[in-house]
Amino acid sequence: MEKKRPMNLDLGTIRLPITSYVSILHRISGVIMFFAVAVLIWLFDMSLSSEDGYLFVVEIFNYPLAQIVIWSSLSALSYHISMGMRHLVMDFGFAEDFRAGQISAVVALLGAGILIVLLAGWIYI
Repeated sequence: MEKKRPMNLDLGTIRLPITSYVSILHRISGVIMFFAVAVLIWLFDMSLSSEDGYLFVVEIFNYPLAQIVIWSSLSALSYHISMGMRHLVMDFGFAEDFRAGQISAVVALLGAGILIVLLAGWIYI
């Protein structure tokens, strides 16, 4: 049986609500954190291995690329925590309807944005 319903395959024209975007970004930030943990554990292990390892890690943090990687990892963590707190609030029965979900998504985005800007100031000072 052939279905004769319209199909929109142009992803540029699809308009999703903000709740969909924050949910997709929450998953992406989780994947980023998954891979960032390997780098952070390696750096931590290297810094604790010896005095030379510690100095190596300190020297790595002088490079802008390393600072960007650390900032990106911490930004993903900040975003993920902000959205995770939003989901926990919804699990307790608050902000479960669509309008309240949109408002909580905007509030969580603003909170994550503030944390990310503060992280940038902390890392690059």
